[in-house]
Parts: sequence; structure tokens; C-alpha cells
Amino acid sequence: VKVTENQQVKAGDPLLVVDNGDYKIAVAQAESQIATLSKTLDRIDAQTAAARASLEQAQAQKSADQAAAANAARVQARAAQLLKTHVGTQAQLDDAQTAVEQANAALVGADAQIAAAEANIGVLQAQRAETASTLASLQLARDKAARDLSFTVLRAPYDGVVGNRSVEQGDLISPGQKLAVIVPMDKLYIVANFKETQLARLVPGEKVRISVDAIDGQDFEGTVSSLAPASGAVFSLLPPENATGNFTKVVQR
Repeated sequence: VKVTENQQVKAGDPLLVVDNGDYKIAVAQAESQIATLSKTLDRIDAQTAAARASLEQAQAQKSADQAAAANAARVQARAAQLLKTHVGTQAQLDDAQTAVEQANAALVGADAQIAAAEANIGVLQAQRAETASTLASLQLARDKAARDLSFTVLRAPYDGVVGNRSVEQGDLISPGQKLAVIVPMDKLYIVANFKETQLARLVPGEKVRISVDAIDGQDFEGTVSSLAPASGAVFSLLPPENATGNFTKVVQR
């Protein structure tokens, strides 16, 4: 409990602090999980960059293999032509054919490496999207935990004087419980009970003169702010039933 009875406070001053141990733990836990997932995202980004480099390397290797295959095909064609003219030998043609087959096999291997690199990139991108979604959820949970933690400190909504403090250190409180009242000294107001027969002379905006028993000899000026739409009895916990047949009429306030 940060304030005492009849203490002046400013807007934003702490009035009460609720035990916030659990709320601090929730914030710290969320921060830890966010840090872990942030590192996971960095690792996935690094793996994706490496996978893209592997893809570029595989594509470059395929280009080289395509050039080698084209050259092997030309060598095979020349070897076949030379064999027809009896200038070349069958062994040369066989070697050229083997080179063509090896070049084609290298092309197939390059295509497989490209497909594997592309698949790896797809998997990493899916992992990153899932991790980013989880990270966003944790950030929302962190923000909520931080908001809940901020609510453990009850602050004065405006300048005024504390009155009717009904809570002590160590008390167990519940939602909706009135803990204290702050009277705004710069915006004082009075709830006045007038008879229904007097309302005809009361108009919102009309100037009034106010006297207080505690301050004898001094009057204050005020303005009629508004008039209640019903009598005080109507708003009571058990409103009276004004049934017909009652011969005594009671003036309402």
C-alpha cells in the first residue's frame, strides 16, 4: 500500500501494488521463448542461404556437364565418321561412346542435385513460416503478460486526495472491490437532493450559491450540471411500490 488516508496524489502516482511474482515469471518465460525462437529463425535463415548456394553450385555444375556432354557428342560423331572412312578405330568410337554416357550420367546427377537443393529450400521455408507464426503468437502472449503485469500497480487516474481507503498490507482483494476513493479537489461536485416540487426552478447551467456547514460564513459559486431522470427511490435496491389507494402522498426526492 503506497498511500495513506487523506494523502494528496498526482495522476499516475502508484496507490497499491498487487503481488506480481507470477506475472513477472510469465513475462520472463515469454521473453525466453521469444529469444529461443529468434535464434531458431537465424539458424533457418543461415541454412536457407547455404541451400541457395548449393543450388547455384548445382546449376553451375549442370551447365558444365551440359558443355561436356555436347563436346562428348561431337567427339563421338567424329569418331563414327572416321571409322566409316577407315581412318579411325572401333576402340576410339567405343571410348567416345563411353564419354557420352558418362556426360549424360553427370547431367542426370546434376538434375538430382538441383532437385534436392530446391526441395531443401522448400522445407526450410516451411519451417521458417511455422517458426515465425509461433514467434508472433509468443510475442502476443508476451505483450499480454506485460500488460497484466502493469495492471498489478494501481495508479491514480487524476489529481486528488485519497479518502476511504479500505485495504491494508497483505489483504486479499478481488475484481470489482472498492479499495479507495480519490476526490478530485480541482473538480469538486455536490449531489443535492431536492424535492420534486422544487425541480421547476432548477435548470441545467443555472448558477447557484453553496454554503458548507464546516466552513461557516463563506459561500461558494457553482453551476447546475444535470438533473436525475428519476427519484432516488426508483434507483434504490428495493424500490417502493406506489400502489393506488395510499391516502398519504410522500414528496419524492
